[in-house]
Amino acid sequence: MGASRFGTGPDGCVGASGAVSCVDCVRSLLSLSETPLPSPYRALFAAPGSKGFSAAGFLGRIPVSMMGIGVVTMVSQLTGRYGLAGALSATIALAAAVAGPQVSRLVDQYGQRRVLRPATLVSLAAAALLLFAAHYRWPDWVLFVACVGVGCVPSVGAMIRARWAALYRGTPQLHTAYSFESVVDEVCFIFGPIISIGLSTAWFPEAGPLFAACFLAVGVFWLTAQRATEPEPHPRERKGGGSALRAPGLQVLVATFVATGAIFGAVDVVTVAFAEEEGHKAAASVVLALYAAGSCVAGMVFGLMHFAGAPERRWLLGVCAMAVSMIPLLLVGNLPFLAVALFVAGLSIAPTMITTMSLIEEHVPRAQLTEGMTWVSTGLAVGVALGSSAAGWVIDAAGARAGYGVPAVSGAVAVAVGFLGYRRLKRPAPGRGGSVEQHSERKERHVA
Repeated sequence: MGASRFGTGPDGCVGASGAVSCVDCVRSLLSLSETPLPSPYRALFAAPGSKGFSAAGFLGRIPVSMMGIGVVTMVSQLTGRYGLAGALSATIALAAAVAGPQVSRLVDQYGQRRVLRPATLVSLAAAALLLFAAHYRWPDWVLFVACVGVGCVPSVGAMIRARWAALYRGTPQLHTAYSFESVVDEVCFIFGPIISIGLSTAWFPEAGPLFAACFLAVGVFWLTAQRATEPEPHPRERKGGGSALRAPGLQVLVATFVATGAIFGAVDVVTVAFAEEEGHKAAASVVLALYAAGSCVAGMVFGLMHFAGAPERRWLLGVCAMAVSMIPLLLVGNLPFLAVALFVAGLSIAPTMITTMSLIEEHVPRAQLTEGMTWVSTGLAVGVALGSSAAGWVIDAAGARAGYGVPAVSGAVAVAVGFLGYRRLKRPAPGRGGSVEQHSERKERHVA
């Protein structure tokens, strides 16, 4: 997505004063003294350095939801070619799916500071090339090459979760931390596209991707400057260890989240088409925001709860709930009903994502934790691309209402994969970290 600057000159980014104002804004948002949070969340940020890396992570993560839609808006405004715009956005997503796990693997081996800064600079340079190529109408192949480089952006969300894991591993606070991060993800999902589209339409076409790059730059370089909370690298354990994807449990999680991602991708596309058929296309953004808001609310509440027992049961229940919540979408007749149905459907997203992070800890070695988290995100991104493509085809063939069959089928596939792989999730590999709930479950079984 972007990075620190688009050049060495003073007009390469937003400038020092702009960067400082962004930092101050994020700090104020996360200030617990000014914005009281429920007790577990207040305790979460009592750890030294936690406010700083969380704020940096927010800035570094919001470009994920800004860049793709920003490129679509920019290219469509400059050229009027929506097909090209969509292809470029898909190229960024595909490149990120390929490069993301490899970058995270290097992070596990060499540390966040040594890897994230060079990776961000590569993405930054590619973003600069993309903006110049689009503005000056350079050949299309230059745009695609630039988008491949933009996709080398590091997975900032995985980096932040790895810091929380290093800070609170084996304690109930880690569950709360993952819940908070899930809420941050949803906030970025809600506001990122709005900011990007608004900038590109109100100022100039390149503004959305430009500011996405600047946000990423400030976030990553601020994050990597915080050495005290950086997880310790594991160079010895990583030599010859192969990919984290070799873990059977992680394979189940990634495969399931490909289907889950297809749900998200299809819902987005079909909802826009449905709103257009109803004559209120602009309302699609509000309806989709309610979908994310449901997940946000559930994530906050879920973080206040602590569970006994193995998390794989809760994970499977969450996957089933996501699948079942797609059924009412097949019956929608108007936008208000759709809004309510999507809000309810969103309630199952964050708890399932939070539990997934706990399971990754159980099935992936600590030396490969960041890579493992990124593989799940990659599966989700691949699923989003597949789901949006399939939904578009169904909409063209049979209309928007029929399009909601795509997320319903995707949900059924997710449930099937979850049940088929459930035994793998019940057998955590020896020597893995494990969540506090799993340690409690084992203790109860031993006492019994």
